[in-house]
Amino acid sequence: MNNTTYSPKKGEIEKKWYVIDAANRPLGRTATEAAKLLRGKHKPTFTPNVDCGDYVIIINCKDAIFTGRKLDQKIYRHHSGYIGGMKETSARVMMDNKPEKAMYLAVKGMLPHTRLGRKQLTHVRVYAGQEHENIAQKPEKWEVN
Repeated sequence: MNNTTYSPKKGEIEKKWYVIDAANRPLGRTATEAAKLLRGKHKPTFTPNVDCGDYVIIINCKDAIFTGRKLDQKIYRHHSGYIGGMKETSARVMMDNKPEKAMYLAVKGMLPHTRLGRKQLTHVRVYAGQEHENIAQKPEKWEVN
């Protein structure tokens, strides 16, 4: 009996492309599915320290919804690095102006904050509308439960 744990090597990993439709779905639930695919947790060969995830395309971000009163209460903050450089944007303004950025930040927060997480974050493409530029990759539609 062999008591060794299988660990996939970089060349053995097969990566696919998936499309997630965010229309009429909560933004956070969609981001959770995307993060799961990016990390590779849906695969039986998942390894936490290896990039075994897939590529994800998220479409219709402008139609994603916030539950409860998050649209008015949630605040996105970033700092320029200068004194008094804190910028704040409400979720309503963010969804009106840059819905793809809101989805991107949600996915970013659900990935590990390490070198591996930053590499996996480059595998996500986020679009506000229905059209995307990745037809050549032949992405499969990811059905969310």
